[in-house]
Amino acid sequence: MTRVLVVEDDPQLVRALVINMQARRYGVDAAPDGATALRLAAARQPDVVMLDLGLPDMDGVDVIKALRGWTRVPILVLSARQASGEKVAALDAGADDYITKPFSMDELLARLRAAVRRREDAPLVPEATVVETEEFSVDLLAKRVVRSGRDVRLTPTEWHLLEILITNPGRLVTQKHLLQEVWGVSQSNKTNYLRVYMAQLRRKLETDPSHPRHLITEPGMGYRFEG
Repeated sequence: MTRVLVVEDDPQLVRALVINMQARRYGVDAAPDGATALRLAAARQPDVVMLDLGLPDMDGVDVIKALRGWTRVPILVLSARQASGEKVAALDAGADDYITKPFSMDELLARLRAAVRRREDAPLVPEATVVETEEFSVDLLAKRVVRSGRDVRLTPTEWHLLEILITNPGRLVTQKHLLQEVWGVSQSNKTNYLRVYMAQLRRKLETDPSHPRHLITEPGMGYRFEG
């Protein structure tokens, strides 16, 4: 059974989430604050964490940072905060997805299924399991990225995007394909997710992120990896 930890202080929303997820055979634990969430995460080892940023005892971004100190569990942020700076802060701290309240339960469950797939899917293995560029190397089996002799920490979402691109070297990977594989959605209006995450990958991997050599944008179509 897939276990989900819901971190949310609104009892009505917690009840709705628990009912909907249990009906789909997810195991659910709920925490009303950050301290409880961190204790439950360590004790229950959830497969996915759903996290509100506005908690009564601490900011959700601090919960993300604490979790990322020891686990790569997918973290889905549920928040009424709509400012792009808030979203970037949560994603930079290690969140994998950001869902703005109010949201539809169908979309939330699609994002949850995508997060579970990212965690469970076996990696695609090309002929070479280690991909080398002048700036960085990627070990697909170890799920490890090294740049300038140092490990690069990627979130599960960043890793999944990079993995898809480098296992299709030189080929255009469409926006629709990436959205469907990584987030479980294919709507064209979700391409801002890709822009945010590709920008993060370039900041972490490219020597000059504004003029990338390896993670190439094909405007209006998708992305391509060049070794």
